Amino acid sequence: MSTAMTKVNEYDAIARAIQHYINGAKSGNGDDMKTAFHEDATIFGYIGNDLFAGPIQQLFAWNDQNGPATGLQARIANIDLIDTVATVRLELENWTGHRFTDLFTLLNVDGEWKIMNKVFHQHSANIENEAA
Repeated sequence: MSTAMTKVNEYDAIARAIQHYINGAKSGNGDDMKTAFHEDATIFGYIGNDLFAGPIQQLFAWNDQNGPATGLQARIANIDLIDTVATVRLELENWTGHRFTDLFTLLNVDGEWKIMNKVFHQHSANIENEAA
C-alpha cells in the first residue's frame, strides 16, 4: 500500500473516532461516545463562567443528563496528523441550543485512534441569539 493511501486511511480512521463522539452527542447517551476516548482521557473548558475539567467520565455523565441533541450539526474543520499523533478541530452547532468548538488530541494506541484530551469553547450566544 502506498504511503499516500496509508495516510488517507489514517484520516478516515480519525474521522470515524470523532463520529462516535458525535453520535453519542446526538443520542444523549454517554456510552455511545465512550469508544472514541481513551479510558484516561481528560476534558477542559468553560460552561458559562464555570470551569469544566477533569476525567472524561464527567463528559459522559453530562451528556446523559443533557439528553439527546437531535438537531446537532457537526463539521470536522481540521485534522492534523503526525505519525501516531493527531489533532482535530470540530465545530458543533445546536448542541441543545448551544454552539461549541472542540479541540481534540488523539493517539494511535495499539492500532486504534483514541481521543486523549478534549478542550472546548462554548460560544457565548446561543443559536436563537445568533439568528437575530
